[in-house]
Amino acid sequence: MFDGKSILVTGGTGSFGHAFVPMTLEKYNPRRVIIFSRDEMKQWEMAKLFEGDPRVRFFIGDVRDKDRLYRALDGVDYVVHAAATKIVPIAEYNPFECVKTNINGAMNVIDACIDHGVKGCVALSTDKASSPVNLYGATKLASDKLFVAGNSYSGDHGTRFSVVRYGNVMGSRGSVIPFFMSIKDKGTLPITDARMTRFMISLEDAVKLVWHAFEDMEGGEIYVKKIPSMKVTDLARVIAPDAEQEVVGIRPGEKLHEQMIGSEDAIHTFEYDEHFKILPAIHGWDRCPSRIKDGRPVSDGFVYASDNNTEWMTDEELQDWIAENQEKIGRI
Repeated sequence: MFDGKSILVTGGTGSFGHAFVPMTLEKYNPRRVIIFSRDEMKQWEMAKLFEGDPRVRFFIGDVRDKDRLYRALDGVDYVVHAAATKIVPIAEYNPFECVKTNINGAMNVIDACIDHGVKGCVALSTDKASSPVNLYGATKLASDKLFVAGNSYSGDHGTRFSVVRYGNVMGSRGSVIPFFMSIKDKGTLPITDARMTRFMISLEDAVKLVWHAFEDMEGGEIYVKKIPSMKVTDLARVIAPDAEQEVVGIRPGEKLHEQMIGSEDAIHTFEYDEHFKILPAIHGWDRCPSRIKDGRPVSDGFVYASDNNTEWMTDEELQDWIAENQEKIGRI
């Protein structure tokens, strides 16, 4: 699919980009992969990893800047939109900035993709966009709606847009696993709430979900990967079995449990062996055979959340994952 094609990744110096780029270069043979981001130091560091590979290019820019996006997208076939303001407390205290990046930036990406005749764009979403309780989730819900509607907005241009949604990415910078590992020797780990649960997905699985979206999409689908859950108290116990756990209370805008599909979306949701697909309610696309394919409708009132999940990660599975990924945890 990507052989001989040009791919641009917004926010490509983040955790997702660090996994997507090498995996895509290995599996496919794209003509070029363009990293579009605003932090020159992160680009400088990332460029060292791909030194000598002429397929990897770097382009300084911000999704808030439509003119810069237009320049970057010249000749691009596919776009992965990973750029976002995503740290929940920071978004709560800087709401205007969060809106500029996550909503205005999404509009800029959609316009630029359509005007440049990009074949397909997959936008990364988050569990927090389902029944949002914080600003980050609300902006990503708005972004998801924009990308779904972008398929009718593109008209005869033929650009297709879809969304992938997943929860806590294991080992990514700023996430709970590297945080607990960094303070495990202090003897006490802070737990926001003893009941808290989280979805657990590896970066590799996140990349594979994006690949699947590009291969499968007709336009407007939201793909949700089936992944295991884990209680935060169990996660802390595995990482630091001898440490005390101190309940410190939920942070502003934080959820007790992650949710990726709400009951309101159940009527438009279909189940597959390894994922779910939320189809658009507009234009009757949720009844479109080419979008449904071999999907099975979920039950009325279905909710996919980290506390009602049927799949749970065991202590041994987490221990094995940490052992295999020790050098990468928290670094990207």
